[in-house]
Amino acid sequence: MGKNVAQKLIESHLVSGKMVPGEEIGIKIDHTLTQDATGTMVMLELEAMGLKKAKTEVSCQYVDHNIIQNDFKNPDDHLFLYSAARKFGLWFSKPGNGVSHPVHMESLGLPGKTMVGSDSHTPAAGSLGMLAIGTGGLEVALAIAGQPFHVKMPKIWGVKLTGKLPDWVSAKDVILEMLRRHDVSGGVGKIIEYYGPGLDTLSAMDRHVIANMGAELGATTTVFPSDDETKRFLKQHGREEVWTELKADPDATYDENEEIDLSKLEPLIACPSSPGNVVPVTEVAGKDVFQCMVGSSANPGYRDFAIAAMIVDGKKTKDHVSFDINPTSRQSLENLANFGYLNSLIRSGARIHQAGCNGCIGMGQAPATDKISLRTNPRNFPGRSGTKEDKVYLCSPETAAASALTGVITDPRTLDMPYPKFKEPETIEIVETLTKPVDDGHKHELIMGPNIKPFPKFGELPKHIEGPVLLKMGDNVSTDEILPAGAKVLPFRSNIPEISKFTFGQVDESYYDRAMKFQDKGSLIVGGKNYGQGSSREHAAISPRYLGVKAVIAKGYARIHRKNLINFGILPLTFENESDYDKIDQEDVLEIKDVKDGVEKDHVEVFNKTKNTSFKTVMGLSPIEKKSVLAGSLINVVLASHS
Repeated sequence: MGKNVAQKLIESHLVSGKMVPGEEIGIKIDHTLTQDATGTMVMLELEAMGLKKAKTEVSCQYVDHNIIQNDFKNPDDHLFLYSAARKFGLWFSKPGNGVSHPVHMESLGLPGKTMVGSDSHTPAAGSLGMLAIGTGGLEVALAIAGQPFHVKMPKIWGVKLTGKLPDWVSAKDVILEMLRRHDVSGGVGKIIEYYGPGLDTLSAMDRHVIANMGAELGATTTVFPSDDETKRFLKQHGREEVWTELKADPDATYDENEEIDLSKLEPLIACPSSPGNVVPVTEVAGKDVFQCMVGSSANPGYRDFAIAAMIVDGKKTKDHVSFDINPTSRQSLENLANFGYLNSLIRSGARIHQAGCNGCIGMGQAPATDKISLRTNPRNFPGRSGTKEDKVYLCSPETAAASALTGVITDPRTLDMPYPKFKEPETIEIVETLTKPVDDGHKHELIMGPNIKPFPKFGELPKHIEGPVLLKMGDNVSTDEILPAGAKVLPFRSNIPEISKFTFGQVDESYYDRAMKFQDKGSLIVGGKNYGQGSSREHAAISPRYLGVKAVIAKGYARIHRKNLINFGILPLTFENESDYDKIDQEDVLEIKDVKDGVEKDHVEVFNKTKNTSFKTVMGLSPIEKKSVLAGSLINVVLASHS
C-alpha cells in the first residue's frame, strides 16, 4: 500500500514506537525554532541541563515577539538570547528581521526535514514539505540536546483540493472554511495533509497561510507535498539546490477524508472571539471598523502585502481607520519598497510597523474601546489584542484592505474595481539577515540582565493532594487567558515570580492573591473541553505550578498545553464521566490520596470534601509522561539521568 506525505516524513525519522494512531512514537528532529517569548525559558533550560552545543542540524533563535523596548527588560532579553545562541551554537535572528515562521521558510526550511518549535504556529513550515510541530519549550530544549521528540501517533486527515479560487478569495478563506466546518478542536489528534489538483493554483506562501492556522483547528501539524511550486519558491529565494520532491504515492490512503472545491469558496471572516466563529463576510458587512491590520505569521507572504497595496493604490483609507501594515520579514519589506508597493500603502494612509509579530500578540496596536478591529492574524481570543472586551475579526488581506477604504466591514467583491492580478516575481532582492552559529561557543558566557532569573526548581509530585478549586472555567480556555501575552506581561518572560502575578488575570484578577495563600499547600483548577488551546507558551503551565497548582481536572485538553502541564509536574486529569464537572463548584476542597499509585495505574479517584462526594478521573499517560509528572518536571528526569 502506498504512503502519504505525512507517513513518509514520520517513517524516515522514526526511532521508537509503531505508526499506529494513538500509540506513542519517537521521532528524530532535524530543525528547531525558538522565539523570544518562549525562547528565554528554552535557553535557561539548556543552561540548567548543562548543554555544551546544539546537536541538531539547524536550530535558530528568533526575536520577533517582544520587540517594543519600553525599558531595559526586552533589550536585556535580546542580548541574553544572542549570547545563548553563541554559547550553544544556534543561528540567531535579531529584532527587526521578521517573524520566525516566514523567515525560517525563506532562509532555512528544507523539504523532508522534521522540526519542533516553541511556538504553536511552527506547523507553517509544513508548506515546504516539512513535518513541523509546535510544542512546549522544554521539549524543544531536549531536541536541541539531541533527544527524540515523543508524541502519540496522529491520524492522517487527507483534504483534497479541487478547482481554483475565485477573484477576491484567497488562501485565508481556505483555512477559515476548514474552521467554519470543524471549529477549534476539529483537528485534535490529527495531521492534516492537503493534496489534489487544486494545489497547483496555491503558492508556497498560500500554503503557509493554511498550514499556519491548522494550529487553530488543534491539529498536531499540517503538511503539503514538496512539488514544482516548492521548487519555484526556493529558486526565488536563491536556494533551489536544496529542493527535493516529496509527494504522496498514487495509491496513498488517509484515516479521514475531506474535500474542498476552491471555486465555490467566498470571502469569510472569523467573528469575536474565536477563530472558529466563522461566517461569510456578507453576514456582517456594514459594521463600522476602526482598525484594519495586514501582516502576521498567518498572512506573511509578499503577495499578501502587494494585493493590499494594489487595492488601495491611488486611494485614501478612511480617516477614522487605523490601517496597520506589519511586514513579516526584512526581505519582504525591502522588496515591497523596490517594486513600489510600499509607496502605495504609505500614500493611502497606512502605518508601517517594524517587521515582527507586533499587535498579533498584543505588543502594541491595541484597538480602541468597543471598536471593531479587522486583522489578518491567526487568533482573536478574548483580550489577546491588548484591549479587554475587544472586538477582533480575522479575515483575508483583501477584506482588510477593502474595509480600510470604506470604513465598514466590506465584502471585497463589492468594490468598484477589477480584482488586482498579482503575479509573483521570478527574482527578488535576497536579504541575508541571520547570524550563523559560531564554533567557539565554550568561550562565550550568558549575558543576563537583572530581570532574568534562574529557572525555578520544582519538587517531586506529593503523595497526597488536597486543596481548593480556585477557578472553575468553561470550554476552550486559551493560554492567553491562563497567562496573557502583551506589552505589559511578556517582558517578564524570563522572570517566573513576576510573570506569575498575571496568571488567570484575564479570567479573575483576584486569582494571584488567592493562589498565593495556597502556594505551599496546593490548589486545583477545573476546566471544560479543549482546555489550554492556542499558544504553546509553557509559562501557562510554569506559572500555575509556581503558584501551587497540583492538578487540573478538565473534560479535555489541547495537545501542547496538556504536555506542558505534564512537563512541569501538574496532573492533567480528565473526567471519566463528563457530568461530574457539573457537581463541582469553585472553592470546593478536593482531595486525592495515593497519588503516585494512581499515576502508575493511570487513574485516580477525587474526593470532594466540601460535598462529601467522589468521582473518577483518567490521565492517559505514557511511560515517559509518568516519569515526568512523578519527578515534578521533565527537567528533573533529565538531570537525574546525568547524575
